[in-house]
Amino acid sequence: MTTLETTPETAVWTAVCRLDDLAPERGAAALLGAGQVALFRLLDGRVLAVQQHDPFSDAYVISRGIVGSRFVDDVEVPTVASPMYKQVFDLTTGRCLDVAGKTPARDLPPDLRTWPVRVRDGIVEVGS
Repeated sequence: MTTLETTPETAVWTAVCRLDDLAPERGAAALLGAGQVALFRLLDGRVLAVQQHDPFSDAYVISRGIVGSRFVDDVEVPTVASPMYKQVFDLTTGRCLDVAGKTPARDLPPDLRTWPVRVRDGIVEVGS
């Protein structure tokens, strides 16, 4: 069994897709309970999950964003730029790195929620 994990063992895990279904450096949306997550498979092998809902445009579009990276405190972090208003989010923390110039819709918080992810035997699982 192969396991790549980004969280403690205390989470409840939900299988969402096969690892091979995720194209590197591209996003994909998945249902998780009654909500949606955006999954991103990075070139280094990690799979990260953030909320699919863009707090600035109030639309479920984050998985369609542009994947990149940015230096934050001298550390390069993977990012996604929203396809709507182009806010950039840190994929590891969900933090919005571009809050100037636009405020979130309906007084939503500017950051994205993140979920733990693990890959077991080629299946991507999201923890809650």
